[in-house]
Amino acid sequence: MQSDVGKNRSQMQQVWRRFKKNPLAMIGLCIIVLLIILALAAPLIAPTVERSPGSGVFDPGYDIQNLHNTFQMPSSEHIMGTDNLGRDIFSRVAHGARTTLMIGVLVVTVSMSIGITIGAISGYYGGVIDNVFMRIIDIMLATPTILLAIVIASTMDPGLTSVLIAVAIGGIPGYARIVRGSVLSVRGQEYIEAARAIGANDFRIITKHVIPNCIAPIIVESTMGMAGAIGSAAALSFLGLGPQAPSPEWGAMLSEGRRFMIMGHWPMVVFPGLAIALIIFALNMMGDGLRDAFDPRLKR
Repeated sequence: MQSDVGKNRSQMQQVWRRFKKNPLAMIGLCIIVLLIILALAAPLIAPTVERSPGSGVFDPGYDIQNLHNTFQMPSSEHIMGTDNLGRDIFSRVAHGARTTLMIGVLVVTVSMSIGITIGAISGYYGGVIDNVFMRIIDIMLATPTILLAIVIASTMDPGLTSVLIAVAIGGIPGYARIVRGSVLSVRGQEYIEAARAIGANDFRIITKHVIPNCIAPIIVESTMGMAGAIGSAAALSFLGLGPQAPSPEWGAMLSEGRRFMIMGHWPMVVFPGLAIALIIFALNMMGDGLRDAFDPRLKR
């Protein structure tokens, strides 16, 4: 009999083969890999420098100012130009990739963990527990995600923490509904009854048998959820509720640059905007590819 590890490896190999056949999904994956490399290389692209020799004061690479070199257009020296303080926009976009990817990963981790817990408990036990949890989820779903995030973030001090909490709370209902639906479809299966028959407790059944069989929709939702989280975080930062200057968060860069757009200094808006659009596009394409790859109807 083939081991569970062997079966899982074989299933993942099949998923990867189907995923590779989707050109848009592969393009999305390549873009994400390139952005990760850019984020990791940011300290090399724009390293921290000492403000003046012997001063002991250091400026981060994304905040090195040169007031004699402001509003430069893209050139060989500054491939994305400079902003109103003479800071290199490419350096700020590179460092901003670190913040953006961190927000996406942390938000998905928190909202997925809470959502999976709520969905698994609700779907497995049903009854009153299911009704209470799902009515709370329905109330959250009745409020637009970005509006809910704005309300939550506005009650806290502006910064990265407020963005993470606000966006993570807004992402919980999606995971809870998906996991609940998946649990309802598997809780009556024979292997669940067999686990009960041999004396496995509910915690073990949920963690070892139920949730692992719901992993495919969770992976797809986490990819799509990361795209939504990044977009929501950028929107909050644009509104001034996120990381504050001189943080190179892309939404904050857009907000800062819009004042100068009418003056013809488009690089301050265009390049951070393209970065946001690119990462959301890539994650959505990956999500679509993963959804198709995990779809059992496509198996041959």
